[in-house]
This record gives sequence, C-alpha cells and structure tokens, in this order.
Amino acid sequence: KGLSFYDIRAQQGFLRTLIIRTASTGEIMVILAFGYEDTVAREQLLETLVRQFPQITSLMYVINEKLNDNLTDQDMFCFHGRDHIFEEMEGLKFKIGPKSFYQTNSEQAYNLYSKTRELAGLTGQETVYDLYTGTGTILFIIYKRKKKSTVQDSVILNMEEYVPEAIEDAKVNSAINHIDNTIFYAGDMKDVLNASFISKHGQPDIIITDPPRAGMHPDVVQTILQASPERIVYVSCNSATQARDLQMMDSAYEVIAVQPVDMFPHTHHVENIVLLRKREFSQTDSCQP
Repeated sequence: KGLSFYDIRAQQGFLRTLIIRTASTGEIMVILAFGYEDTVAREQLLETLVRQFPQITSLMYVINEKLNDNLTDQDMFCFHGRDHIFEEMEGLKFKIGPKSFYQTNSEQAYNLYSKTRELAGLTGQETVYDLYTGTGTILFIIYKRKKKSTVQDSVILNMEEYVPEAIEDAKVNSAINHIDNTIFYAGDMKDVLNASFISKHGQPDIIITDPPRAGMHPDVVQTILQASPERIVYVSCNSATQARDLQMMDSAYEVIAVQPVDMFPHTHHVENIVLLRKREFSQTDSCQP
C-alpha cells in the first residue's frame, strides 16, 4: 500500500512502532503507533490485522507526533476487542492495559516475585510500603502467601509515580483477587512519600521498592531512611543506579542478601534483588564513655 515507515532522524513517516504483548493466558495485545493521523490508511491497516490475526485479544493504536517514542502521556484508542489483557500467576489475575508495566518474561517474573516474597519474610502482621507498584504484581504475590497468616492486621500501601493508569489497574486487580487491605496512591514519589504521609499511615515495618531504571530520587531515599523500616527489599532493573541508592543508605542499612534474576538471556540486562536490614547502630555514631 506504499505506507511509509518512520524515519527517526528525519522525524517523519506513518508506521512508527509495533508493540506485541503476550500473556501466559494466551491473550495478545497489539499496539500500533502512527507518526500522524491518516484515517483511511490507519483503518485499512487495522481492519486487515483483525481479519488476518483473529487471535488478537486487544488491538490498540496511538497517534504519536512527538519527537520521542514514550507513550505514557499519549491517548490510547481501542480499535478491536478489549482495552486490556489478563495475565495469571499463582492463580491470581492481573489486568494489563496498554500503559501498564508487566515483566515481559513472565516465567522469570514469577521467579523474581517469589524470591522477593521470600526475602521479605512477612509474617502477616507488618505494615508494608510497596513503592513504584505498577499494577501491583509484587504486592499480590506477597499477599497470597500472607493470607495463610493473620493478614487482617497488615496494611499495604502502594505507590506509583509515573503512570496513574497503572494504579487504576492495580485497584481493579485488588478487587478481582479479593484483596481488601491495600491503599493506593499515584503521584510523584518524592512528593507522595514524605513525613506527613508516614505520620498519617504509620511507620512501615518493611519497604519493598521496584523503581524504574533511573532509580530512586535522593529525597525518596532520605524519606525511607527517616521512616526507618526494619527491612528493605530493593528490586532493580539497573544495578548501577541500585548501587548508587544503596550507597546512600549504607550508614543505616547493611546488605544481607543479593539475588540476580536473568530476565533477558544473551543480553547484559539483569534484575537484581537486594535485602537490606537496619544496622544496630549507625556507622556515624560516636562512641559514648
């Protein structure tokens, strides 16, 4: 049909990005990003995809006229099927929208979350802060095991800073999986997580944090130090920024365990889980006579 491909240097072209998301449930989401709107050409292409690939569960599209490929601030439109797909893990269901984050390697994601749960070592009585929660995957995997104990006394607060839609999906996931002791917040993490927030919701016994590649803002690190949880489980997709953040917490927390998870074989990318425990005394404390 003579449709043009997007030239990133010239910043022009029609067919810009194709994203295919597959789930262990067999559901498939396809997202097409176009460099500009051409209603006739777009609809012809999308209708052809529907005819040729009836197994597509969710066919989405976006008109992205920006100079970068980030789609989190763009309007997504559903052309065919649902505007989401479902993933499953340990009998739990997760609604995933076009802007929702979910690990692409679902089998290794289970290993990642299971190890996070193991290192967290929850008894069911703790107040847990789950930072950068996304759709709440880590939270729900942890909660499933906690349901065997006295979970009624536990409160889990989930915070996501970049994609408010992810928090909405997390709320849906909470309802689908009958999890009722969670509170969700969306906003810039350094503004949401502050002294007044902790004063209102209580000091966390454990913090689980899974930030984006940029790591945590220094203000967030300082607030975590002020909150002074007994344990921190830090999940990271960028060991460099993780090491930087750990260094900022070194005077107050010691590294107890490190577990890398190879999410993308044959690449240098790796997820890394670190368990931190509060030191009995700060390294900066002076000796008293």
